[in-house]
Amino acid sequence: MKVSDILRVKGSTLFTVSPDTPLAQAAETMAERDIGSLVVMEFGDLVGMLTFREVIQAVVNNGGSVGTRLVRSVMDDAPLTCTPETEIDEVRRMMLGRHARYMPVLNGRQLMGVISFYDVAKTVVDSQDFENRMLKAYIRDWPSEDGAKAS
Repeated sequence: MKVSDILRVKGSTLFTVSPDTPLAQAAETMAERDIGSLVVMEFGDLVGMLTFREVIQAVVNNGGSVGTRLVRSVMDDAPLTCTPETEIDEVRRMMLGRHARYMPVLNGRQLMGVISFYDVAKTVVDSQDFENRMLKAYIRDWPSEDGAKAS
């Protein structure tokens, strides 16, 4: 399975923010939309990723509020990325290695979507469930051997 399989099911709704957006506004957008990340775009290019992890860290570092900070000051400016052709097993390995919960999907410089660790886990579980059902059906429908002697 590939990342494109996840995007096909998930859809391509994207939420982006500029690096010069006030962090409070970005956090408000995340809360209103019930999303865990925003892709940070500048001049049409991906320049970072803002997740609830960075927002919480900024709140803690600022004594309980986001203050007047900008997204630029807290975003991950080197997020993991993948392409639509990246295999799901590779994405899983990359996300686990960096403890990443969200990964932008790029086709060249074009942002195609964002996948979450949940999306990857659900895809793997669904695939395993399908394979399990197929194996059980195969075993259940195992051809009998005609003329076999009973012992």
